[in-house]
Amino acid sequence: MCRHLAYVGAEVPLGKVVLEPPYGLYRQSWAPRHQRHGTVNADGFGVGWYAPDDPVPARYRRAGPIWADEQLPDLARVVRTRALLAAVRDATVAGADAEAAAAPFATGRYLFSHNGAVAGWPDTMAPLAAGLPPGELLRLQARSDSAFLWALVHRRLVAGDDPGRALAGTVEEVAAAAPGSRLTLLLTDGVGIAGTTWGDTLFHRAVPGGGRVVASEPYDESPHWTEVPDRTLLCATRTEVRLSPLKEPAT
Repeated sequence: MCRHLAYVGAEVPLGKVVLEPPYGLYRQSWAPRHQRHGTVNADGFGVGWYAPDDPVPARYRRAGPIWADEQLPDLARVVRTRALLAAVRDATVAGADAEAAAAPFATGRYLFSHNGAVAGWPDTMAPLAAGLPPGELLRLQARSDSAFLWALVHRRLVAGDDPGRALAGTVEEVAAAAPGSRLTLLLTDGVGIAGTTWGDTLFHRAVPGGGRVVASEPYDESPHWTEVPDRTLLCATRTEVRLSPLKEPAT
């Protein structure tokens, strides 16, 4: 279910991270090597990035497969950034939300994506939805589990949690309400990257020139990729990575 990656580092064209790697997101849209659920990610894609001196990211999202988009190669060639989050989508449930359902989701300075599925969606989330203000539910960017997860994460960010705490708290809350969910998340503010593993893969590596990539799977054959253990919170900057275990729901 989906492939995604986040990058922070030296300024690069979007295409260097998203399109050019031999096993990057472009290829992962039809031939992922580590995907455990689903085989083709053709239900939309998106790229979010940060322009110099602007903390609010821009996004380019489409409902179709990344390989069919004629505008993306030119955009990816000329747009340069020091931070991005990109994803290709395999929909949990088919719907009519078009590109609104494609990650990255965004509010303010944050970009967010979800790889996985909420078990029993949407019924299992009714108790958690009751804890959100009605206005936030009405403003959901799509009628999908991923958009709902973003609302839960954003609520925690607004309440003062740092990105790592916001992701960890959301994963633990949702896993308790919907056992069997797959909740591998990515979040960036353009400076650092936070991520979780919960039922699917995540890898990280330092990149030449100074920087870091966190991705569902390695996009090249470099031996420097490190797999993140399952049930783990990752917090990364250009120069360091911190890992900490996530709490299992009480039984």
